Amino acid sequence: MAANNRRMSGKKGAQVGSGGQRRKSLEGKGPTPPAEMRKGHKKNRVAGAKARQTTRRPVPKGRGGKSASELVVGRNPVVEALREGVPASTLYVQQFIDNDERVREALQLAADRGGINLMEAPRPELDRMTNGLNHQGLVLQVPPYEYAHPEDLANAAYDNGQDPLIVALDGVTDPRNLGAVVRSVSAFGGHGVVVPERRAAGMTAGAWKTSAGTAARTPVARATNLTRALEAYQKAGIVVVGLAADGEHEIGELEALRGPVVIVVGSEGKGLSRLVGETCDYRVRIPMPGGAESLNAGVAAGVVLYEAARRRV
Repeated sequence: MAANNRRMSGKKGAQVGSGGQRRKSLEGKGPTPPAEMRKGHKKNRVAGAKARQTTRRPVPKGRGGKSASELVVGRNPVVEALREGVPASTLYVQQFIDNDERVREALQLAADRGGINLMEAPRPELDRMTNGLNHQGLVLQVPPYEYAHPEDLANAAYDNGQDPLIVALDGVTDPRNLGAVVRSVSAFGGHGVVVPERRAAGMTAGAWKTSAGTAARTPVARATNLTRALEAYQKAGIVVVGLAADGEHEIGELEALRGPVVIVVGSEGKGLSRLVGETCDYRVRIPMPGGAESLNAGVAAGVVLYEAARRRV
């Protein structure tokens, strides 16, 4: 029996007690990663904490809802929209279109920007898309705008170590005025614009064009109820200042502009609505020695934003 065991022990392959280990089971798993990359290691936790501290929280998009998609129709409007950087998803070009200078420029701008689909379509299809408008063979589709939530604007300011400087629009229905306000907010270091969900201008292609590209970095929030949004700002310690021709204070006298503030601008004709006016902590007026009765929303917002920025330097 002992001789038989000696003969068996000379055989190649797995043996009793060896565990059946093969060569590849003894292979290594590569070099040991540095401590910063090993999960659970102290240096890994420290590196993760530093990364979180240096990363600023972006303004969330979409919490305020989306607008409907929009079509820009006609050769000149399409070329102007592409020149001004209006967001676009698709450029529709009519089949067998007369290839003039504007068509060539539109195609070149869309190609240079990238991310815009080029679609060729027969004239009846473009007529259907535009409800019979004179599209001249060019139609640009603008994707839905993703609005922020009003509280996101204040949170982003605090995350950057700044006092919020926000403009709210009450009853402003001209998209060009909205675009002008967005441009002023960007120029004077503001943190965004709030518009009501109903009976108010939205971020259309016209607003994008008037903003001169600043809408890409200045968020616009949409409030279901503007009065409630202003009350929420007040509860968060932000002063609400309304512009009114018969305001009790002059803009140059208002020390509140040094701190966290929401500036409310009404329509050129009607001014602030009753509920919004009653909600404001202060109602201020802009002195106008020239005798003009009122300023449009874009100009009025720019004047107050300049005063606020001057006081915060």
